[in-house]
Amino acid sequence: MSEITRVYLITGFLGSGKTTFLNRIIDDFPKDKKLTILVNEFGEIGVDGTLVEGDEIDMMEISKGSIFCVCVKTDFIKGLYELKNKVQPDFLLIESTGVANPSDLKKDLKLPIFDNRFHFMDQFCVIDAVHFIDAYNVYASLEKQIASSTVFIINKIDLASPETIAETKKVIRQFHPDPSFFETTYADIPLGSFFDFTAPASSDSETPESEKGISSRLSEEELEQFIDDLLDSPDLEITPPDALMSVAYHWEGDKLEQIRAMAKALPSSIVRAKGFVEENDCMYLFNYVMGTWTVEETAVPKNRIKHQNIVVFIGPPESMEGIEQASRTGNWSNKGVFQPYSQS
Repeated sequence: MSEITRVYLITGFLGSGKTTFLNRIIDDFPKDKKLTILVNEFGEIGVDGTLVEGDEIDMMEISKGSIFCVCVKTDFIKGLYELKNKVQPDFLLIESTGVANPSDLKKDLKLPIFDNRFHFMDQFCVIDAVHFIDAYNVYASLEKQIASSTVFIINKIDLASPETIAETKKVIRQFHPDPSFFETTYADIPLGSFFDFTAPASSDSETPESEKGISSRLSEEELEQFIDDLLDSPDLEITPPDALMSVAYHWEGDKLEQIRAMAKALPSSIVRAKGFVEENDCMYLFNYVMGTWTVEETAVPKNRIKHQNIVVFIGPPESMEGIEQASRTGNWSNKGVFQPYSQS
């Protein structure tokens, strides 16, 4: 049985290609190692978890905000405690929401209730080469993601000019004296440089006894109390999150032209939209990133898609009315606006 869990964080702004990168890792993962995936989505309805490939993947999904913010940190800590006590994977891959501030992750992994189970390895920041500069100038979370990352995957370089890529690197170098860059498409980097799947699953025998934490299993009440105390701590990350909201719409039409009309009518402030839609018994993925969008047939089996004909839109509060107006181009019904950070 594995004694430690090696943890890798995949971060990057909305639509940068994090799930594509995650699937590359899954494809290379050896069958004799135990892998757990934690997918964190900003909106109330999750889509990315459906796009994770692999039939026997142990996966946790946490929606309704960032796992690094007060709004869902309780779910995150409880999930890690469950992994530590029951699943005990060799590797944990965390795909964070695109608006996450991951500054507290290393601190969270060292909480005494985890008994030094989780060993942080690397943080990958997936960069959308086309839209990074525009997003960086508006959203504070990108600065936090850059500052805490160790590896930068500049993705979609086939769609960006050399000048834009150079400017992107210049911004990142403001936070790192010697950053590690990979310029690529479809998040294709040499994984062997970061993942040692042959490493023995042994704990660090040099860890001081004082840092080994709480060895006894906490009751549900004790765990709740521990988390309450944690959330009351003055050391908790309190940086104000970016003001973004999500809204889900149900599409009741039958022609993809309505999806395209909706995309063309969306306000320019929309940063992300995604959902599975159906035409003539075929499923398609609608994918929208800061004005760039596609509608493509998906290989995901229909029986795996939990939310069919539901599209989730993410943007600042002032964009919600613009989405409602765009919905009048077709048969759309509003399923409700969700603002995760208002829950804290």
